[in-house]
Amino acid sequence: MRDSDSDTPAGGALPGDAIGDPLRHRPTLYLVDASLYVFRAWHAMPDEVQDADGWPVNAVHGFARFLLELLERERPRHVAIAFDEALDSSFRNAIYPAYKANRAPAPQELRRQFAYCKALCSTLGLVVLAHREYEADDLIGTSLHLARGAGFRSVIVSADKDLSQLLAGDDEQWDFARGQRWGMHGVKARLGVEAHQVADYLALSGDPVDNIPGVPGIGAKTAATLLAHFGSLDVLLARSDEVGYLRFRGAAQAGVRLRLHREQALLCRRLSTIALDAPLDAGPPFLRDAVDAATLAALADALRFGPMTRRRLHAACGLEPLAGN
Repeated sequence: MRDSDSDTPAGGALPGDAIGDPLRHRPTLYLVDASLYVFRAWHAMPDEVQDADGWPVNAVHGFARFLLELLERERPRHVAIAFDEALDSSFRNAIYPAYKANRAPAPQELRRQFAYCKALCSTLGLVVLAHREYEADDLIGTSLHLARGAGFRSVIVSADKDLSQLLAGDDEQWDFARGQRWGMHGVKARLGVEAHQVADYLALSGDPVDNIPGVPGIGAKTAATLLAHFGSLDVLLARSDEVGYLRFRGAAQAGVRLRLHREQALLCRRLSTIALDAPLDAGPPFLRDAVDAATLAALADALRFGPMTRRRLHAACGLEPLAGN
C-alpha cells in the first residue's frame, strides 16, 4: 500500500511517489516502533560488527536492514520513527514507581547504538520522535491522533499488543517480522477483546512485560469474558456485584477480587492507556525530507556499511547511483 498524494520533498520526488492504491483515498502515515527493532537486531546480529572507533554496531546494521526493507517495500512519503528515551523517566514512573522496574538497563554498547540509529533515520530524511517523559507508544499514539484529524490513515509498524488500542477506521498494525497486518476488527481474534477495550483488558489481566500487576487472580481469558459482558472497566467495576452470577468458573471469586482491588485496576488502566497528548517536535504530514549525499556517505563510513548497503541507501533516498554502480 503506497500513497498517491502529491506533496514532494525539497530534494525531488521519492521512488514510488506516483504509485497509488485505488482502494485507499487518504494519505498513509507510517509510524515505526523503532526500539523493538533495535533490540531485535541487538540480539540477532553478531557483535563483531564494529564502527570506525571499534565500538559494536551490530544493532545499527540490523536496524538498517529492517529500515531499508520497509522503505523499499512501501516507499512511504509520510513516516515517523519513534524511539524510547523514557525507560525509567516516564510519567508512568511517577504514578507507579515499579513500572518497568523488572527490566535491566541497556548496556552502554547498546545505548551508543541507539544514538546511531536515530542519526541514521535523521540522515535518511525521516522524522525522529523521542521524549524523556513519554514512551514511543505515546509518541506514536499522539502522532496517529493528530494525523487522523488531518485526514491520514496510519500504519503502526510494531508487534506490541498495547498499540492495538489505537486502531480505528482503516488504520492498521503491522508485525513486520512475521508479515502479519490487521486492523481494528482483527484485534479480537488476537487478544479476545475489541481494539477500544485493550487498555481495560491490560488493566484487568496485567502486563508482565511492563510490570503492570492487573487484578490478582484475573487472567487473560477471564478479563476478555468480563469485558465481553460489561463492555468496559468502568461498567464492570460499577456492577461488580453482578459478576458472581455469570456462568464461568471462578465468577464469585472474580467479583470479590474486583471489589477488593478496584483502585489497583484503575491505576493499571492509567498505566496501560497510551497518551494522545505527548509534546511533539513535528506533526502532520511527517513528510520525508531531502537527503544530503555527503552526510549520508560520512555516516556510512563511520558505521562501516558495505557497498551493497550504501547502494540500497542511495536508492531508497532517490539519490543518484554511486559512482561505479
